[in-house]
Amino acid sequence: MKKIKIGLIGCGSFSAIHLAGLKSQKRAQVVALCDRDIEAAKKRNEEFELDAQLYTDIDDMLANSDIEALIVATGDQAHREITVKALYAGKHVLCEKPMALTIEDCEAMIKAEDESRKKLMIGQICRLTPGFIEAKRLYDTGVIGELFYVESTYAHDYSSFTDKTSWRADPLRHIVIGGACHAIDLLRWIAGNPTETTAYSTKKVLTELPTDDCVVSIFKFPNNVIGKMFTSSGCKRPYTMKTQLYGTKGTIIVDNTDNFITVHRERVVESGKVLDGAFGKEQENEVYVRYPITIDNHNVVGEHNAFLDAILEDKPVPTDGREGMATVKVCRAVIDSANEGRTVQIEY
Repeated sequence: MKKIKIGLIGCGSFSAIHLAGLKSQKRAQVVALCDRDIEAAKKRNEEFELDAQLYTDIDDMLANSDIEALIVATGDQAHREITVKALYAGKHVLCEKPMALTIEDCEAMIKAEDESRKKLMIGQICRLTPGFIEAKRLYDTGVIGELFYVESTYAHDYSSFTDKTSWRADPLRHIVIGGACHAIDLLRWIAGNPTETTAYSTKKVLTELPTDDCVVSIFKFPNNVIGKMFTSSGCKRPYTMKTQLYGTKGTIIVDNTDNFITVHRERVVESGKVLDGAFGKEQENEVYVRYPITIDNHNVVGEHNAFLDAILEDKPVPTDGREGMATVKVCRAVIDSANEGRTVQIEY
């Protein structure tokens, strides 16, 4: 079995998740690690018993002709430079979300994707989260009828990330694009590309950071669907991405931290009555079904499988550069709307 030789750049906290996933892969081998801090690279190399070549310079790493693919797990600001260089160096690239912080950066990455003819996959992990996959499958099979409203939350307490020298404190790295890109990409995947947004934001908790810490945005989606995204980096609650899909025949409620999906339907069965008189229920839609789901907030194994399938079988990746840029465009429109106090039309 052919093994794709992979290099990973960025040996911070998230690299451990990728390396743990790659250790279980029979079709991949980590042969190189790169980080400006050589001690960080050494730590990961020893922790995962990799025997990888270690680098502090991306150009030196890309000169290694053995490396066939690269995983970019750096701060968001570095995504464009590293991805463009890697693609032109003949490497396939799996780049962590968000694709980049500006549309201009995304365009440069897509240009390199097209000209190099190498695979570029953006790590929008919600599309590989078991609960969200099942929610979309149920919707696609018509379980809840025609969609009319969608809603997703990205609530993540950033109170431990307030160091002003951190890459997270960059004004461009707004919570909407750095975190809520998950919720926005998820809604795009299910309901399509929104055509406009009106957003509002405030900052009452992480006052030392340059951007607002709470944002609500309303969207118009195709087919007369409306939607909402809520995000907070100052909230005091466990991390969650609760998502709700409302259709003409039912409702799906799914949370990436819950091992069940809840589905309410117009009728539990197509004919006849069920639980007649039970609990005084007069409507069948008050009786719900709970589907068991595996909790996996960062299904990197699924992500790696999709990336490796694309390379080895010359298949499309599920989230290429254009998909990544579309999500960034929506994020930037939300930020512009909140900052400028106006409705923003979204062009793709």
